[in-house]
Amino acid sequence: MQKSVFFILFITSFILKAQNSSLVYSLDDCINIALKNNLDLKSASLRVETSDVNFRQSKNALLPSLNGNYNIGQSDGRSIDPFTNSYINENLTFSNAGLRLDAIVFNGFQLINRWRQDKLNLMASEMEKEDQKYNLILNVTLAYLQVMNAKDLYALAEHRITATTDQVNRLKIMYEEEEGNPSDYRDFQGLRANDEANLIGTKNDFEAAKLRLKQQLNIQEDFDISGIDVPIEFSRPNETFQEVYAEALVNMAIVKAGELRLEASERGVAVAKSNYAPEISLFANLNTNYSSAARVFDATGTSVVDTGDFVSISGQDYPVFSEQTSFTESTIGYQDQFENNINTTAGIAVNIPLFNGFFAKNRVALEKIKMEEASVQLDRIKLDLRTIIEQTYNDMAAAYKRYLALKEQNDAYAESLRINEIRFNNGVDNSVSFIISKNNLENALINLNNVKYEFVLRMKLLDYFKGGTQDY
Repeated sequence: MQKSVFFILFITSFILKAQNSSLVYSLDDCINIALKNNLDLKSASLRVETSDVNFRQSKNALLPSLNGNYNIGQSDGRSIDPFTNSYINENLTFSNAGLRLDAIVFNGFQLINRWRQDKLNLMASEMEKEDQKYNLILNVTLAYLQVMNAKDLYALAEHRITATTDQVNRLKIMYEEEEGNPSDYRDFQGLRANDEANLIGTKNDFEAAKLRLKQQLNIQEDFDISGIDVPIEFSRPNETFQEVYAEALVNMAIVKAGELRLEASERGVAVAKSNYAPEISLFANLNTNYSSAARVFDATGTSVVDTGDFVSISGQDYPVFSEQTSFTESTIGYQDQFENNINTTAGIAVNIPLFNGFFAKNRVALEKIKMEEASVQLDRIKLDLRTIIEQTYNDMAAAYKRYLALKEQNDAYAESLRINEIRFNNGVDNSVSFIISKNNLENALINLNNVKYEFVLRMKLLDYFKGGTQDY
């Protein structure tokens, strides 16, 4: 077994045998599927829609309000005739219609500040959705890399058992021909059993990693991955964690969302303070009505009628007559009454708060508490961000140092195995030294593969905090 074989094994992603799935997803495929299916992202989108409706509602509140009313009904018994405004005692059909216009001229800039507050809340919701989106992309990327790592380890285990089986087959022939040390054959039989158990474990780890990725994608079907290019050599970034943190404060959506929430809470205080100010508004009304009791009387002529009275002139009584006009009664139509009974009003209204149970004062106090909470939340976001960036940076630096050390270890064990394999195959040494060298190199390859992906994961995290993409 040559050193170059192990080196190629390390730098290459292996294709697994006989996969049941015909689906092969790239990293971009997985990200697109997750963005479409993720339930948390859908919830974030709904929160944005809610904030958008609130914003449009507060913006529309700046417009005047125009409302109409209409009613029609019947009354029986003693009531007031809406046409004559006098008491009547009959079955009455009535109807009213009206139109009212209200426009707030000034209320301590409450409407404007609430509109600006809801606009800031909308922008914050959009930033939170963006943060949710990038968190999802990051989690899918990390899960994808974990699948790649597990797949590589599974391939290493397959190669390991293949190499062991080759030795078992060679030693079996020697054992049957009673050549060499028979214990060498038994040692490699035991080693192959151990490799088979390790293969089962690595396959289970691979399937578990795929399951975690499927959960991120919110899918059920099985699939394989196409993998991404991972470089042979790594270099440590020149940036300090303070520089990464400074970029994160500028670029991270969650920080922008916290700042917008704080600014929105400041607007909330201004909205509460408007309760101290008087409210000035304009109003206008247009009304009309109808009554079935309304009548119109048309003159039809005149006649002389004996009144029954008399006057005495020189002792003689004379009857008194009067001229009376005759009228014909008729009802007034529904449309005619609505047209004839129109009345309008217009004016200005001023509402001055004098005492309202300290409502305004308490409201301002509550909004100030919310503002302090938003400020504390922003500080917490920045503190948590700094902590995780510093920890990720330290883990990256440690992984890089381990990578350099394990790379040297891999080279040393590869050379040791090459020497012991030659000695073992030529019968100069027994199987113990060869098995030890083989196990050492294979374990070194596993450790090197793990630290390789650990370094890539930490670099992906740091790149996420910086708000950009980077090739490693």
